Amino acid sequence: MKKPEKSSPRVARTASEVLRSPSASPTAKSLAGSALAQSRTTKETSAKVATTAAKALDSGRTSKSTKTLAGSVLTQKK
Repeated sequence: MKKPEKSSPRVARTASEVLRSPSASPTAKSLAGSALAQSRTTKETSAKVATTAAKALDSGRTSKSTKTLAGSVLTQKK
C-alpha cells in the first residue's frame, strides 16, 4: 500500500502566506486551506477542490504560488 501524501513544509508556508494575503483570490485561498489542512494529516482532497485545482493549473492567469498549491492538492487526491 502506498504511503499517504502530505503537504510539504514549503507548501504549508506558501498556503499560510496566501491565507493571510488580503489580495489573494478566492481560488487561491480555497487551495491554500486544503493544502494547509493536509500538511499534518493524511486527509485527501475533495472532488470539488480537485476540480478547482485542475482549472487553476489550466488557466494562463494563475500565479506561481497558486499553481504550487494546486499541484500539491492534486497529488493528494486518490
